[in-house]
Amino acid sequence: MSVLIHPATQDRWDDVVAAFGSRASNPDSCWCQRFCAHTTSNNRVALQHEVETAAIPIGLLAYVDGNPAGWTRVVPRNTLAGVLNNRALRRVLDEDDSAWWVACFAVRPEYRGTGVGTTLLTAAVKYARENGASALEGHPVDVDKLQSSTASGSALFTGTSAMFTTVGFHEIGRTYPSRPVMHIDLATIIR
Repeated sequence: MSVLIHPATQDRWDDVVAAFGSRASNPDSCWCQRFCAHTTSNNRVALQHEVETAAIPIGLLAYVDGNPAGWTRVVPRNTLAGVLNNRALRRVLDEDDSAWWVACFAVRPEYRGTGVGTTLLTAAVKYARENGASALEGHPVDVDKLQSSTASGSALFTGTSAMFTTVGFHEIGRTYPSRPVMHIDLATIIR
């Protein structure tokens, strides 16, 4: 299976919607707004406004056989109020205005477990580095530490620690037993 990645530009808005799958029918579902502050009428409108007005695209889209298969938000960390104002994260994170954050993943159910999420994360590392980031960080789920033996796809919207480890991230701390904070220093990556 071949996965192609493209920045989520204004002309790809319909593909962003398609990548969210069945959740796209609800304008108040997350729409990758968990860490954002907005004043729009709903989360879908907020994300659409961001996609349409961003000078640098705020996300990446994955395509499988030309079909939108997934989405990830990858932006400067200092643009995410939900990260900056989280006391548990502040205890773990260094102050670094050039660090970026990968906030969420939406992978259509038919593509889960096929490597789309890992491909999006790999592309996010490259994208952040190309846009001047010093590091990329995220707050995935350590599924081995969950109290439940299964987790829904929506519970894993921040990715999994295994996925981050596969791409080269390392853990810098935890905010909860099942929630590591992962970091990759982009200056050390060979281009």
